[in-house]
Order: sequence, then C-alpha cells, then structure tokens
Amino acid sequence: MEILADRMIGVASSTPFLIIHALLFVIWIAWNIPGMRLPRFDPYPYGMLTTIVSLEAIFLSIFVLMTQSRESRIGELREELTLQVELRMEEEITKTLHLVAGLYARLGLVLADDPELRAMLEPLDPRKIEADLAEQIHAAIPQFTLKKRKAAPKAPGLPAA
Repeated sequence: MEILADRMIGVASSTPFLIIHALLFVIWIAWNIPGMRLPRFDPYPYGMLTTIVSLEAIFLSIFVLMTQSRESRIGELREELTLQVELRMEEEITKTLHLVAGLYARLGLVLADDPELRAMLEPLDPRKIEADLAEQIHAAIPQFTLKKRKAAPKAPGLPAA
C-alpha cells in the first residue's frame, strides 16, 4: 500500500497532473454552461464535479498522510542511528583522551588543571542526556490549561438559574 501511495503522490505532484486537471475542469464547466448546444449532464452548481473532486481530494490526502508517516518513521530511524554513531564517537574520543592522559603520566608530565578536560574524561551518561532532552522538550511545548470562567454577575430581579 505504501508503494501505491508513493506512486500516487509522484503522479499527483507532477505538472502534467495539474495541467490535465485544469483542462478537464475548463472543459467540464464549458460543456455545462447554459446556451451551449451540447447536452448538459452536470448543470450549475456542478454537483457531480464537486463530488468527484472532493473524493479525489480525500484519497490524495490519505496518500499524502501515508507517505508522510513513512517518511517520519524513516527519519526517526536515521536519528536513532545518528545518535548511536555519535555515542560511539564520543566513547572513542573519551578513550583517546584517557590514552593521552596515560601517556602524559608515563612521561612524568602533569595534565593542566582544566575543569573542561576533567569533564571530557568522564564517561557520557546517555540516560542523563535523554532526561535533559525530555525536560527541554517538555519546557518548550506550550502548556494549555482550561481555565474556569468566572460566573457572570446576575442582573437584579432575575431568578437564579
């Protein structure tokens, strides 16, 4: 079904599709104009044309949603793969820093007292990063709450509802 959706979106997003539809609409409307010598099969307000175009729009929107959903899943997989690669690279960089620090120690050299370097030598905690990211996403999403309306003041002389 996804292959069909991709093909339909490929066809529907082409210039020939637009031109053919524009020509068909013009011919359809011209054919059904009063005063033409052709037999009218869909007089104004063009109910059959409206129905056909509406059904076509419904199906095209379903195909677009299917394609977007698939593309979204592919994007999520790519992001996961990128994260895994970046975590692996970070582990390798940390290991390289440890090796350099070990070489410094073997040569009797003292590492600079740099807090950033000390932080880089610490292993990365993916769970902490994930929690921080989730917190940032939650903070970025506007929080909608339903507020109760204040009761309107009652007009004098009217009974309570």
